[in-house]
Amino acid sequence: MVQKKILVVDDSSLMRRVAGDIINSDNRYHVEGTARDGQEALELIRKNQFDAVVLDVNMPKMNGLDLLRELQRERINVRVLMFSSTTGEGTKETIEALELGAIDFIQKPDSLMAVKEEKFKTKFLDLLAITAKASLVGGVGTFTQKPSGDNKPAPRSASSFTRVSTSEKSITLRKSTGRVSGDKVIAIACSTGGPKALQKVIPLLPSNINAPVLLVQHMPAGFTKSLAERLDSLSKVHVKEAVDGELIKKGTVYIAEGGKHMKVSRSGNGMKIYYSDEPAREGVKPAANYMYESLIDSPYAEICCVVLTGMGADGTAGIKNLEGKKNIYVIAQDEATSAVYGMPKAIALTGLVNEIVSLEKVADAIERSVGVN
Repeated sequence: MVQKKILVVDDSSLMRRVAGDIINSDNRYHVEGTARDGQEALELIRKNQFDAVVLDVNMPKMNGLDLLRELQRERINVRVLMFSSTTGEGTKETIEALELGAIDFIQKPDSLMAVKEEKFKTKFLDLLAITAKASLVGGVGTFTQKPSGDNKPAPRSASSFTRVSTSEKSITLRKSTGRVSGDKVIAIACSTGGPKALQKVIPLLPSNINAPVLLVQHMPAGFTKSLAERLDSLSKVHVKEAVDGELIKKGTVYIAEGGKHMKVSRSGNGMKIYYSDEPAREGVKPAANYMYESLIDSPYAEICCVVLTGMGADGTAGIKNLEGKKNIYVIAQDEATSAVYGMPKAIALTGLVNEIVSLEKVADAIERSVGVN
């Protein structure tokens, strides 16, 4: 077996050694190089081929974010796993790193003892495995600028059964029943590669979109608020971390708080968001399956289900449970533009998907599905 070559970048010699020991303990990987700062790492990346880079954020000379920007400028494609601090400014820096093309991140433990725990080692190696296999879609990424003017989507084409080829098999798309009258809701699920993907979707939604948006992005507690604030600054719709008990309104994107399951429930004449501390599902919390299933008893006439890049199959069971009980319109990101083609593939293979589109066309597909006010 050919071992994958890993570069570890951290200004702490202790953290370089600890991360290196964890990586070398798995025979799939070998630490091919180390660097004390972004400048050293850049020189190594220019001269060598690495399968993945484990990258610290705060470093002298050149920090992790500046390194990602320089890699973008030089059009150097690398797979990056961020070594992130857990609170305050560190969460905002982590979101920016993900937007710049880092595949995922792992939070630095508070103590050396925690680093040595088996739970941390397992998570670290699992994320490294995902990172090393992820698609380099658009290299290290680009920032989406805040759009001006309203989107003018093309008219919806006539519905028909279509077959779409993937690396696995051809997929039959479900025939649309056409426009449905009544209130609608958009429910989005995403995971690995999601923060970068969302920058290509949420800022392109018009302010008068004819539905609220519920969004589950797999993230731990503390990071979803920074994600919401960043997307809100780029978007015409309002984006916020959902608050327990708040009323759902059109034109607003509600991001599930990290580490909690989000569900919706009737309250008088409206719908409100609630949180649950039930165990993880599909190994994640928040889980999109939980969100989708809470919509079964909702008054929404149609649910536009959107599944973007991510590892695993979260969202598939929930959408399958909605089928037959609610009118659903399902949009999945295609394989070519997914950093990890797990969640979109899982729902596509069910035959419930109406459209499989590139990331750049997801917002347009959503708008065609629910319309505008």
